Formats: sequence, C-alpha cells, structure tokens
Amino acid sequence: MDAIALALIAIVFYGAAATYQLLALQSKAPSRPTLIRLLGGAAILNHGLSVWLAMFQPDGLHLGLTEMGILATFTISLMLLLSSLKKPVLNLAIGVFPMSMAALTYAIWGPVSAPTNGLASGLTLHILTSLVAYSLLVIAACQALLVSIQNYQLKHKQTRGIIQVLPPLQTMERLLFELICSGLIVLTVAIGSGFIFIEDLFAQHLVHKTTLSIMAWLVFAVLLAGHRWLGWRGMTAVRWTLGGASLLALGYFGSKIALEFLLN
Repeated sequence: MDAIALALIAIVFYGAAATYQLLALQSKAPSRPTLIRLLGGAAILNHGLSVWLAMFQPDGLHLGLTEMGILATFTISLMLLLSSLKKPVLNLAIGVFPMSMAALTYAIWGPVSAPTNGLASGLTLHILTSLVAYSLLVIAACQALLVSIQNYQLKHKQTRGIIQVLPPLQTMERLLFELICSGLIVLTVAIGSGFIFIEDLFAQHLVHKTTLSIMAWLVFAVLLAGHRWLGWRGMTAVRWTLGGASLLALGYFGSKIALEFLLN
C-alpha cells in the first residue's frame, strides 16, 4: 500500500473521530472516549505509515514543507491521543484531527520536495525536540480556544452546549498552563540544540525561524511568569497563548514556505 492510500484511510478515520467528538460536545451523541481513541488510533497508525513512506524514499530523505507538515500533525495527533489517557484533552480532537486531515490532503496533491543530505545526530535531536515542542504548544493553543469558548458561555450564563461536557474552567486553565510549561521546557532544549548544532544560521536561511522561535519562547515565558506572580488567567492567558503559538507556527512553516516557494 502506498503513501497516498494510507493518507486517504487516515483522513477517513480522522474525519469520523472528529465528527463524532463534535456531536458529543454538542450533546447530539453520547460521549464515547473509547470509540474516539480507537478511531483516532487507526487514523494515527495510517498517518504514521504514510509519513514514513513519504519521507524515506529510494532517492533519499525528504524533509520539505509537505513532509514536515504531515510529520508535525502526526506528532500533534499522537501526543493528543497519548495525553488523553491521563488528562481530559480528548475534546481537542475536534481541532487537531481536522488539522491532520488538511495536512494529509495537501500532501496528496502538493509538490514533492527534493531529497535531503544525511543529517548529523545533533541536528536530528534539534528537529525532534522542535517537533515535540511545536506539538505541545499547538495542543495548548487548541486548549486555549476551548477555554475562551467556556469563558464566553459562563459570562453570558449559557448552560447548554459545549460547556455541559467540558471539565470545570479551573481544571481547563490548569491543563492549559501545564501544556505551556511542558512545551516551553522542550522548546528551550530545541532552541539551545539549534545554536549548538546548526553551523551557520545565515548560510542556511534560518535567522528568521530562530528569531520567531525566540520571540515565541519569550511570549510563553512572560505568560507563565504573569500567571505565577500576577495571577494572569482567562482571556489574558488565551491571547498570549494564541500569540505565542502563531509566532511559532510562522517560524516553523514560514521558513519552509519562504525557502521552497519564494527563494527557490
């Protein structure tokens, strides 16, 4: 089975899981987390196999925009599913799984990148930690969106809909800051390994990516400090989280877009 067939199967399973979870959030279907995990697990398995076939080809390792997009969304979906075993984050499937569907759809019809030369172990560490950090902070951004919806419904005294199935707001906010803290720790390792193992940032056109990653790091660090000493929470935390995640996404994918389309 080739990468395209596997990607199509993953899209179907992702779509089924996200649709059912949305119906459950809208109280139009009973909550069945085991079903969502099974559907999501099937999607992630096929997604992972399609990533492997897309990246490791006979002519070499491919790490272009298309491949990194499906690899990043695979990592995000996998981390969400694993985290859901201990934390109430499965509701985020309604945002994360469609994102994986979009990346796989683009991979099917998008351009194929040129092969990449062999990577040193240090650079591999940088790529892996960057992926994990990006995944955690994207999940945090999705969590922030749910917190904003919950805040809105509570302020407007709405007692039906999503708010009925979400954990208490205090639990949701605590989970948000736990995700941000974990993501910031891994992002620190990723940025540090980049400075150590990337020989020439200017020659490799990585200055803007590094700058945006550091800016995102500062945003999340200030948010955690503000939460710790100034009591920041609610919509303040949501805005800072979305701002930091936007900077990180711009640095992560913006550099790929610039290199592959604008500077090619």
